[in-house]
Amino acid sequence: MKSDSRMSLRILARDPILLALVFVIFVSIALFVVYPLVMVFLASFQVRGDWTLDNYGLMVERRLYRTALWNSLSVGAVVGILGVVIGYVAAFVLTRLDVPFRRTLHYLTILPIISPPFVSAVSILFLFGFNGLITRQMLGLQDFNIYGFHGVVWSQVFTFAPIAYLSLRGVLASISPTLEDAALNMGASRWQTFWKVTFPLSLPGVASAFLIVFIESMADFGNPLVLAGAAFPMLAPQAYLEITGSFNLSRGATLAVILLLPSLTAFAIQRYYLSKRQYITVTGKPSTSTSKIVSPAMKWLLYSFVVLFGLIVVLFYGVIVVGALTQVWGFNYTFTLDHFAYVFQVGFKTVTDTLIIAIISTPVSGLLGMIIAFLIVRRQFPGKSAMEFGSILSYAVPGTVVGIGYILAFNGPPIILTGTLIILVLAFVFRYVPVGIQSGIAILRQIDPSIEEAAQNLGASTLQTFRKVTLPLIAPAFFTGLVYAFVRAMTAISAAIFLVSANWNLMTVQILNQVGSGRLGVAAAYSILVIVIVLAAIGLIGLFVGRMTRHSSMVRF
Repeated sequence: MKSDSRMSLRILARDPILLALVFVIFVSIALFVVYPLVMVFLASFQVRGDWTLDNYGLMVERRLYRTALWNSLSVGAVVGILGVVIGYVAAFVLTRLDVPFRRTLHYLTILPIISPPFVSAVSILFLFGFNGLITRQMLGLQDFNIYGFHGVVWSQVFTFAPIAYLSLRGVLASISPTLEDAALNMGASRWQTFWKVTFPLSLPGVASAFLIVFIESMADFGNPLVLAGAAFPMLAPQAYLEITGSFNLSRGATLAVILLLPSLTAFAIQRYYLSKRQYITVTGKPSTSTSKIVSPAMKWLLYSFVVLFGLIVVLFYGVIVVGALTQVWGFNYTFTLDHFAYVFQVGFKTVTDTLIIAIISTPVSGLLGMIIAFLIVRRQFPGKSAMEFGSILSYAVPGTVVGIGYILAFNGPPIILTGTLIILVLAFVFRYVPVGIQSGIAILRQIDPSIEEAAQNLGASTLQTFRKVTLPLIAPAFFTGLVYAFVRAMTAISAAIFLVSANWNLMTVQILNQVGSGRLGVAAAYSILVIVIVLAAIGLIGLFVGRMTRHSSMVRF
């Protein structure tokens, strides 16, 4: 071990570019990932400058905090179960069964991922609120209350089930149908084949999908803030209210630490199951596979379930469009463009602020993710495991914790960033870079390193090799990292709401403010604009990455 470490140090010392990269990344992770978390932890033990456990004592004494913790855990568990069921059925139908309109249903299923996370909450208010299309207009209900447990669960299931679908899609597609055929040929029934063969092979993916949805639900801020109501407190909104309403930063930090514990536990379990997945996949990854374990009647029943979810997506986004183009939802459905006029006149600065922040943070996050993935997979240096863990740690941290941590860390000397563009860019870069890192690591481990070694033997430096050889080879991961970073920069709310200011604001924060003010039409107009921008950006990013790959493929050393 000592000789390996010495050799790594010698290699590092001989390559100044590599040494500088490693040093800068370690400093950045320490400063913008670890330091804010440490500040949150320390602040939770302080009351008016004194070290104490009083804040944690209040978690036991005050019913409000105990209830908020229980509500967050119960919602997370229910949303995790329902989200995985919907995601599993959708993934099974769209990858294993021969059904029509698979591509259309796939895009409909993932549409909620690229929109602001609480668009579903706005849609639910349009449909089931006090002036809801279904509750008031169609059923004539006067006192139907959508707020509370059921409202939050519905909105979060709609928002996060697509994440479970994407997670399970690859798992189910990788299971060879010949394994199921063998079980059927040996006399097993369809039901027995599913429970004894298909489901056990997909179980790690199921566990991973559940834990991802659970983490997202615990960290969700927008949907509970809109739909939870005063009678149903939850941890993430409660931490925000402690800071902005009661101006009690230390108590908000305490709630953030409590929120962090189940999220980190779930993240650790998720990482464990992901590491085991390579031992479960016993066959190749066929591009198409048709399962025979589903009878024709069950096939169309499951297909109807997926179609129903697709129709709900259409309904949810349809009412957003209608709400943005009508005078007053529930009272006056006259066509109008006033809500969009408000967005482009009164709120246009928010639109430009959001675009500037997203345009700056996206390439930084994408390139940083690919560089870290390259260093982890292709280079040996002391502390490589620590770099990998530190770089993906922010994925497990709820956005509320990140926002509070950045306030505590950068609101005073030695680094003052509060209210600036820089603090928002840094928060987005280091919060959303883990997706690009993991995608890059997965692809790099499938690429023969001799390709890069040949470039270096021909005289290319580490930087040239990465730019002209490695980056084009990992273009799909680069695309994923860029798209994810841009989408989250356009749709994030939980961390950003603590960091916005009069100088720099975000469209998602404006949507939340408009909902709180009862201006649902303006909120809907903002939401549509966000979706249009995101879809356009995904197309442009795809063209850029494709052109970069084609151009680099012509480079010769």
